[in-house]
Amino acid sequence: METTIQTDFIKFLGTAGARIVVSKQLRASGGIWYSLHGFNVLVDPGPGCLVRCLSSRPKMDPMQLDAIILSHRHLDHAADVNVMIEAMTEGGFKKRGTLYAPEDALTEDPVVFHYVRNYITKIIIIKEGGRYQLSDGVYFETPLKHQHPSETYGINFITPEYTISHIVDTRYFPDLLKCYNGDTLIINVVRYNADRDTRKWLYHLTIRDVREIVTTLKPKTTLLNHFGMTMLKAHPHKVAEQLSAETGLNIIAASDGMRFNLKK
Repeated sequence: METTIQTDFIKFLGTAGARIVVSKQLRASGGIWYSLHGFNVLVDPGPGCLVRCLSSRPKMDPMQLDAIILSHRHLDHAADVNVMIEAMTEGGFKKRGTLYAPEDALTEDPVVFHYVRNYITKIIIIKEGGRYQLSDGVYFETPLKHQHPSETYGINFITPEYTISHIVDTRYFPDLLKCYNGDTLIINVVRYNADRDTRKWLYHLTIRDVREIVTTLKPKTTLLNHFGMTMLKAHPHKVAEQLSAETGLNIIAASDGMRFNLKK
């Protein structure tokens, strides 16, 4: 099997967000593979993650994974977690790896099957304010519980050379501006816009929210991700170009299969 040997990158195995885009596969929904100083961690393996790994060029070998993180239990983020655990451990014959997940992904109507839990070395429940060592000098934090229908946490990855923040699914609230100061900022933005009535029940960010976040935090690079129908209709790359022009910041719309190098 041809495998990737490079390190220090972010690989978007899919950029789909929301049920319609995922169910119709208008964008792929495989999640994100992070390579951090040789440590490989998969975040939110949604539907098709394994296929996306093995169809990538070069192929992303699941046996190279060291950990899987679920930000929350919804199917567009967790549907392939069991098959990825099996692939990471060669069907359970090579016990290895760590799963990090919120408690409700493991207890109430669990998305992680009990039988695959024995295939991995450790399962760690993530909590608000948590800090978790991945390897020497590399760790991640879950600084804030998000406002979303299930238990949900954003992520900060910290390494000796760079930091990455990932604002996953949530409605906007001011504390987001205090917690995600990575050099690279990934933002899940499902909706292009929302009227006042929609915002009462919407548990996802809009471009208006993104504008507020990036102009306050001013990351070196912002990567937009996890698009719903209204974002696709607005053409994410055009939206990112317009935001870049308005703010003077480097804003990029992620695409399926896109690789972002962390060392320039």
